[in-house]
Amino acid sequence: MDTYELVRTKAAAAKKAAAKLAVTNTAVKNKALLAMADALVARQNEILAANAMDMGMAAAKGMKSSMLDRLQLTEARIAGMADGLRQVAALPDPVGNVLDGKTLPNGLSITKIRVPLGVIGIIYEARPNVTADAAGLCLKSGNAVILKGGSEAMESNKIVAAILAEAAEVAGIPAGFLQFVDTSDRQAVTDLIHMNGLVDVVIPRGGAGLIKMVVMNATVPVIETGAGVCHTYVDADADVEMAVNIAYNAKVQRPSVCNAMETLLVHKDIADRFLPAMLAKYAEAGVEIRGDKAVQGFGEDVVPATEEDWATEYGDLRLSVKVVASMEEAMEHIARFGTGHSECIVTNDYNKARVFQQTVDCAAVYVNASTRFTDGNEFGFGAEIGISTQKLHARGPMALPELTSTKYLVCGNGQVRG
Repeated sequence: MDTYELVRTKAAAAKKAAAKLAVTNTAVKNKALLAMADALVARQNEILAANAMDMGMAAAKGMKSSMLDRLQLTEARIAGMADGLRQVAALPDPVGNVLDGKTLPNGLSITKIRVPLGVIGIIYEARPNVTADAAGLCLKSGNAVILKGGSEAMESNKIVAAILAEAAEVAGIPAGFLQFVDTSDRQAVTDLIHMNGLVDVVIPRGGAGLIKMVVMNATVPVIETGAGVCHTYVDADADVEMAVNIAYNAKVQRPSVCNAMETLLVHKDIADRFLPAMLAKYAEAGVEIRGDKAVQGFGEDVVPATEEDWATEYGDLRLSVKVVASMEEAMEHIARFGTGHSECIVTNDYNKARVFQQTVDCAAVYVNASTRFTDGNEFGFGAEIGISTQKLHARGPMALPELTSTKYLVCGNGQVRG
């Protein structure tokens, strides 16, 4: 079977399951989610064995350490995946929620409700936890899902998807609701994003290259999740200790993820007090600093920053640092190089904080907190499909409501239009 037929067969099965899943009641869906969580923990040895195979192959191919970290599963991470499913089970079911309603002068009753999107295709890279997050959120929101993970996580994703599908179906979920495209042939991605009529929406989750390819080539509607060139701006009125802690966490806590900071902007009036302590702390963590001329004056190990650096999502322990003359210059820099993901200002000036939040155009704007909180679980959503940086339908961490559409229920008693 070629990739087109493989993907089409899976999409057709998902479409059939989606019609049944859309009307499956909440109790059954929650029972399935809990069963899926238990199954992951009960069969964690199988998952870890498969993941070890992926890790071995990735290391042999020279995958960088930050990406290996994203690929690796441990007992704790599997427990986290299971906890995410349990949290989704505890969340309100969005399907059927009444959003609006009225009765027209002619007697027609109109009610607007939430309904599932239908069949969602999710394309992602070396993140096996996405398999569980996506399956759980799509199930709870009444959607069938087609998963196309990266080849580097093939064995991990296959076993996780199989375990989840089996547990869900035993618990009463329509067979075929979860489809995993088990081929490393990149043509399968092209086939999936052109599966009009069977796939209702595609969500790419990964690096800038993957997202751009899907957005530029898909004929199926796309919800764009964005690359994260996230900034932290340390204002002249910032508390230095607070700023150091926030900027350190935003870069170092987990540098491979999209909400990690990639550029640090520092007001010139606080640079002398802030940068020596900040650069020393980064040096202890092994962070490579790429800075402008002003920053280079604070450390001989600072690499001169290029224009390309300001637009780069490093995904590792590299950081661009720039000294700016004002908050306005910082916001102009963010507007030019940011990706609309997450931005932060550290300041004790309330008015500056409000102006920054109102002016900066992105999915999440922080005052005095690390950008690392832009995450479905941290926001109380249980899990997420991804962080949307677009402005249509969904923006920020996409959870249950963002995986639904709406329809109008119109009831009459014989009305006809004159």
